[in-house]
Amino acid sequence: MSFQNTTPNSNIPDTICFLNGEFGPLREAKISVLDRGFIFGDGVYEVVPIYYGQPFRFEQHMARLDRSLAELRIPNPYTTNEWLELVHQLATHFAQTSHQNITQSQQIIYIQISRGVAPRDHAMTLNSIPTVFMMANPFKPIAEEIRSSGVKCVSAQDFRWEKAHIKSTSLLGAVFARQISADVGATETIMFRGDFLSEASSSNVWIVKNGTVFAPPKDNLLLEGIRYGLIEEICVSQRIPFALRKITKDEVFNADEVLLSSASKEVISVAQIDNQLTGANTDHPGQPGPIYKKLHQAYKSFIDKSCMPLQ
Repeated sequence: MSFQNTTPNSNIPDTICFLNGEFGPLREAKISVLDRGFIFGDGVYEVVPIYYGQPFRFEQHMARLDRSLAELRIPNPYTTNEWLELVHQLATHFAQTSHQNITQSQQIIYIQISRGVAPRDHAMTLNSIPTVFMMANPFKPIAEEIRSSGVKCVSAQDFRWEKAHIKSTSLLGAVFARQISADVGATETIMFRGDFLSEASSSNVWIVKNGTVFAPPKDNLLLEGIRYGLIEEICVSQRIPFALRKITKDEVFNADEVLLSSASKEVISVAQIDNQLTGANTDHPGQPGPIYKKLHQAYKSFIDKSCMPLQ
């Protein structure tokens, strides 16, 4: 008996990926059906943005990868410097296949590590060899007209597990959450555990009240996005008050501004939640506010200082 590959290769980008120590065509990459990442979602991942050919906030991404791997008791297969070299090689391959100058290339590097191949058993296999996969995709910046108007979101109860601080490949909860907003043409699903804000399906959530930026505390109920530290740094540099604390649903719906942040969204303003305009009691209801504009401008400056090549 032989198995035929029924997946149309034309649906898969004709780019280079990295799999278990080798670079090769993404269309030809294959793993065992007994890989625990495939069977159980037993793995972790990172998404690293590339600007001007350089990874942004790379050390912070690697620190979070270490934390997630430690929680799953999976050994990190590479040192930070080795990961950096692999990211540079993959980014260079992607730029070449896209006919781009690497110093002008903007990409998203996806890194995934599973526990590896083993007979199916729920108990962790602690002696298997991790499966390491990396691929690159184009970074698609949010259109300026969307930035200037803000995005629509919906709210929902956070029905996911209580290990949300692990950047796990077990993402069915996030898939369900994102579909709630996708079904109504909204950008994100902002979630609450009981009466308190947690996060969105694939973004962190921030509110602004009386000039202060607030976010939920870093704990096991949300993933600490890399922008958590970045936005705090930006607030310090811009002299914007900043605080982490529990945030109620009423505070979100009555905030002066509501923001989302992620690697792909960077930071963006929320215009509506459940058809209610944000900032209803301000002079900019349903529009990006002054704090968002400061944060976004400073965010772009951080990227330029960190990644733009010297002239």
